[in-house]
Amino acid sequence: MAAEQRGSGEHLLELLDVEAGYGRAALVLRGLTVRVPPASVVCLVGPNGAGKSTVLKVASGMLAPRSGRILLDGQDVTHRRPQQLLKAGLSHVLQGHSVFKEMSVSENVLLGAYTLKDKSEIAERVDFVKQLFPVVAQRWGSLAGALSGGQQKQVEFARSLMVSPRVVLLDEPSMGLDPKATETVFEQVARMRDAGTAVLLVEQNARRALETADLGCVLDLGRVHIAGPAAELLEDPQLGELYLGNRRSSTTKSS
Repeated sequence: MAAEQRGSGEHLLELLDVEAGYGRAALVLRGLTVRVPPASVVCLVGPNGAGKSTVLKVASGMLAPRSGRILLDGQDVTHRRPQQLLKAGLSHVLQGHSVFKEMSVSENVLLGAYTLKDKSEIAERVDFVKQLFPVVAQRWGSLAGALSGGQQKQVEFARSLMVSPRVVLLDEPSMGLDPKATETVFEQVARMRDAGTAVLLVEQNARRALETADLGCVLDLGRVHIAGPAAELLEDPQLGELYLGNRRSSTTKSS
């Protein structure tokens, strides 16, 4: 495995040799390259401070890179604003919970369609997300604040898909969730991919995220340290020790 992805065929989202940081502080990303193929899940893992969330902020236009390029479907979108990138087909689900708890599930989801003018298109997207996330259909009229954390995250996913994005950026979707809700979230990430949406995922639960992902990138000190098929990264013993936790360690000794 190399420290840069080399996939076959075209890539939907590409961050090429990106350097980025905040204000006058030192660089967070130092010549980083990440590529996301269509209809795939690419997972970014690594220690705290490696720059994972910064990658998503640069990709979505929230943070301008100091150098490098961002391509969306082959088109240079390096200096576009988040609203422009949303219209171009890139959606960003931020870290933590972002539902409006005093509003209904339907109102939260429909906020994601604020750029759409065609009522029939909106209705089609509502039908699509209801089928993709059954809890959204089941709790359509309920207050979002009455839902569990995992259910609220599915509402956020549904809202992000209302504009038919080609790429969705997910920042720590399992944060603060119990194991059952976490499992549901990763199942829904896989469903998004299977429905044709590419996903760039940042997740501290590295092992579970890589089990869902097609490709993985291990970040360290603002660079891609290792990249390749997620299944291969899971089997890498050195990677397991450094970044994933060695779950065999407690079972290797006998009296």
